[in-house]
Amino acid sequence: MAGATTTSTSTAASPLKIIAGADEFGASLKEAMVSHLRSLGIDVEDTGVSSYYSAGSEVGRRVSASSSSEVRGLVCCGTGVGVAMFANKFPGVYAATCLSVEDAVNARSISNCNVLALSGIKTSPETAVEIFDVWIKTPFKSPCPASGSEPWSSEISSFLDNSLSEMARIGKPTARDSTTVKVDETTASCAICCLAKNREFTPVDIMPGGSMKIMRETPTSAIVRFKAGSVEPAHHHTFGHDLLVIKGKKTVWNLSKKERADLVDADYLFTPAGDVHRVKYHEDTEFFITWDGHWDIFLDEDLETAKKAIEEEA
Repeated sequence: MAGATTTSTSTAASPLKIIAGADEFGASLKEAMVSHLRSLGIDVEDTGVSSYYSAGSEVGRRVSASSSSEVRGLVCCGTGVGVAMFANKFPGVYAATCLSVEDAVNARSISNCNVLALSGIKTSPETAVEIFDVWIKTPFKSPCPASGSEPWSSEISSFLDNSLSEMARIGKPTARDSTTVKVDETTASCAICCLAKNREFTPVDIMPGGSMKIMRETPTSAIVRFKAGSVEPAHHHTFGHDLLVIKGKKTVWNLSKKERADLVDADYLFTPAGDVHRVKYHEDTEFFITWDGHWDIFLDEDLETAKKAIEEEA
């Protein structure tokens, strides 16, 4: 087949915004591409670097939620395949791994691709720029290598037109889905609690008075409970974590930053990776916590030392 026909792509309007994300194997390529996009005057929302499945799903979720053809995505991992797989789990997202300019033109022409996936291992920044520039300019149904660089026949063109509405319905809830489950609003207090409903709390042996329901293994998220009076000795984690207090009262001392946070219902706190922190629970407390990676814990003091330090501050 003939090569990519860049001359036929100039009529496509550029998106107003690109949402970008990558894993560590695609991070350097993403950074180069973000710089290139901004040099073109394109608004870029950079979601940072995480696992390939988290990066792909986060970009996919945001593109799906936008409901606008003016918002597209750019994802990078080692192969470009993993991020595309997880971006595609969201309705209205059509992610494609493109290793060449021809791939990009085909993906836009045939599938109206709105998330470009690139390989940080196989694709140089220079080639990635070429791929992106063609991808962003190529209109849906334009001549492409798959069409022999000729306009699509009327039969295929009609099929492609119909495919847009049919593809958009895939993955969206139907009327039947909405009637299969009835929620008891008197017992369903929040979405997080509903997720945890059928899971068991297990004691946290290293932290007396604490118990935890693991919601997701990696990146780890959990519902955690501590009894009133419990103390978490100073400790740190490999990954940072966010927490939201569902009910109760606790104090967190970030010893690395010399900061104190007194938290009650609906309060939020982020603790960076490696920051040493100590905790005291003033009431029976329950909170939702999510780490940036797999959960671990390293103690920096024993329980008695922690209790003594808290008493001295009081």
